[in-house]
Amino acid sequence: MAAIDLNADLGESFGGWRLGDDDTMLEIVTSANVACGFHAGDPLTLERTCALAASRGVRIGAQVSYRDLAGFGRRFLDCSEAELRADVLYQLGALQAMCVAAGTSLAYLKPHGALYNTVVRHEVHARAVVSAVISFDPGLPILGLPGGVLLEQAHAAGLRTVTEAFVDRGYTPEGTLVPRGQPGDLIDDPDVAAARVIRLVSDKVVTAVDGTEVPMSAESLCTHGDSPGAVAMARHVRRALETAGVEVRAFT
Repeated sequence: MAAIDLNADLGESFGGWRLGDDDTMLEIVTSANVACGFHAGDPLTLERTCALAASRGVRIGAQVSYRDLAGFGRRFLDCSEAELRADVLYQLGALQAMCVAAGTSLAYLKPHGALYNTVVRHEVHARAVVSAVISFDPGLPILGLPGGVLLEQAHAAGLRTVTEAFVDRGYTPEGTLVPRGQPGDLIDDPDVAAARVIRLVSDKVVTAVDGTEVPMSAESLCTHGDSPGAVAMARHVRRALETAGVEVRAFT
């Protein structure tokens, strides 16, 4: 039987501002990419999210980002390698503290937003992330876009790499994500999303926005927790995978 991990971005509320339905999403996903306070997530939110994930047996990943609360981490920051490395280390330490308090530990790292897209091609920023992980815990896997510089550098450094595909994001012919705000950036039809992920798991291919067939292999699928209809989308996709005989479980 085929198997796939299902992850979502969670812990992104801040103070009195609420984003997403983390409680319900944690009943559906097998891995949680938890914000670390640099793009979203105040300490109380992060503590609660980690505790809830741990109680439900959901793996916790550190979703590190540029220092960009105002822009939700979706803006590129031209910081030095040393600065970004320190920022990533800081975020890993913060979330690990919340995991320890919840009786668990970090299971992986995944970049967020602009950092995620940047390290697909940006060698210096990718190197900063890899260096931070090596210093923090060389056994910590890195989750990211297949074929990108980040995973190439991580693999070369001896780190575990985990490839990811997106349930609700459009792809370019090059296999990268369509930038937010451009036509085809988001998929909001659960039936379309479900059909696409079934094909991805079975045939290892995804259709780009221009109709190009892009080869793609992934160990984990991301469904965004902050998208409109996120819970319905995640439920529908998980149900479709299980109906197709695909086991939904955390990557090993």
